[in-house]
Amino acid sequence: MEFDKVLENRFCCRSFQDKKIEPEKFQAILETANSAPSAGNLQAYYIFGVSHKQKKLELAKAALNQMFINEAPLVLVFCANPEKSAIKYGERGRNLYSIQDATIAATFAWLKAVNLGLGAVWVGAFDEKEVKEILGAEENLKPVVIMPIGYCQEEKEERRREKIEKHLSFIE
Repeated sequence: MEFDKVLENRFCCRSFQDKKIEPEKFQAILETANSAPSAGNLQAYYIFGVSHKQKKLELAKAALNQMFINEAPLVLVFCANPEKSAIKYGERGRNLYSIQDATIAATFAWLKAVNLGLGAVWVGAFDEKEVKEILGAEENLKPVVIMPIGYCQEEKEERRREKIEKHLSFIE
């Protein structure tokens, strides 16, 4: 798919068909996430792939009962690895770069999913401690994005966006 078309087709899909994602599509999503740029090329993030029904239900509950998470055939949880980034970049790496690394990888994964005819949604509202427990994540990891992925059941609705000038200062 042409890149502009991918951007045009991307939306927050919160209703998924009961259809598995083909293994080659899942692998392509992971490879694309892995290709994302990161501070110092440290890739200070970790991804959990969840297809286990009970774990998805637990994640949905930990995400303030956003039950559509449980509907998706695949849920990716992107975690920052603050200590890995701090080794090279200190506090700024710990508090910012590792989070950027995880969110850039998540963005790449989402766009690849759309390119493959899938839908996804970015979920940032969740109990971090509970998500870590559900995943059995190491203490050094910080969950930052839960991303359900699958074949959308719903159609894209038109999005209203503010004019870019409202969010821009141009300095010459």
